[in-house]
Amino acid sequence: MNHPIGELMQSTLENIKTMVDVNTVVGDPIAAQDGSTVIPLSRVSFGFVSGGGEYKGTPPAADQPFAGGSGAGVSVQPVGFLVVGKDGVRMLPAQDLTAWERALNCAPQLLEDIRSLLPGKKDKAAEDEG
Repeated sequence: MNHPIGELMQSTLENIKTMVDVNTVVGDPIAAQDGSTVIPLSRVSFGFVSGGGEYKGTPPAADQPFAGGSGAGVSVQPVGFLVVGKDGVRMLPAQDLTAWERALNCAPQLLEDIRSLLPGKKDKAAEDEG
């Protein structure tokens, strides 16, 4: 015999599944007029709780009363947008970044700029491309 708490949990999880899917985290791509593609990104968090209990009588019976409940909460926060264009892929944050996050975002371009300034590295980069 299936226990009522199992049915309660199954019903709640099915409802969560309908609320949260991959399209909630990575949105549908949007074509921009300049030929680039914009992909929205979100952070999804959810919580789930379920519980119940039986009212025991004398003698115990299969149809004893059951009390239970379940609940869930979902939070969707926009993170930013991936912009895929001719110049590569860029991340545009939806929220203000801290100084540390801005530095991390600039690091790849900074390293490339430093590499191009070093003697002999510019010629090697040109050889690698050609």
